[in-house]
Amino acid sequence: MVSADAYFFKRLERQQAPEYLWIGCSDSRVPANEIVGLAPGELFVHRNVANLAPPQDANYLSVLQFAVDVLKVKHIMVVGHYGCGGVSAAVDGQRRGLVDHWLQPIREIRHRHRRELDAIADMHDRADRLCELNVIRQVINVASDVIVQDAWARGQDLLVHGWVYSLANGLVTDLDVTISRPEEIERLD
Repeated sequence: MVSADAYFFKRLERQQAPEYLWIGCSDSRVPANEIVGLAPGELFVHRNVANLAPPQDANYLSVLQFAVDVLKVKHIMVVGHYGCGGVSAAVDGQRRGLVDHWLQPIREIRHRHRRELDAIADMHDRADRLCELNVIRQVINVASDVIVQDAWARGQDLLVHGWVYSLANGLVTDLDVTISRPEEIERLD
């Protein structure tokens, strides 16, 4: 980095003013900054198994509050990925221990959308759709949280987006579920 830009680390020490919060999967094949083409300091990142945004998780809520209230991000991107091992593990019937508790919300999504999912004959396509439905549910969770609701009530510009990344080709699919104000949540739920 220094050979390309002698002052890179000096600048990095003084700046953290990202406009974006990425809530994504911990999967090592999903590098947030590289996917969106942003440099260090331009993207605030929270990652966990299966890109969940559960309202009872203090770690996620701390990141969300810091990003919204302190950094004043303008965009929150919930980004899942096709081929997510966490999503598959949630519904494959095998027991893995503690992570089974963490993945319970995905089993609930599967149950809620079972008719739609069962109508998809191809197992790969069915898993991909569950990844998308999980992202949509997490967008709703983020947009429904009091931290985001309070920001909107203050007039803060804040958009919550839902995307899915493809490991097969490196492309990001916008699920067209962006929420910019509280009344838009109902159209997704």
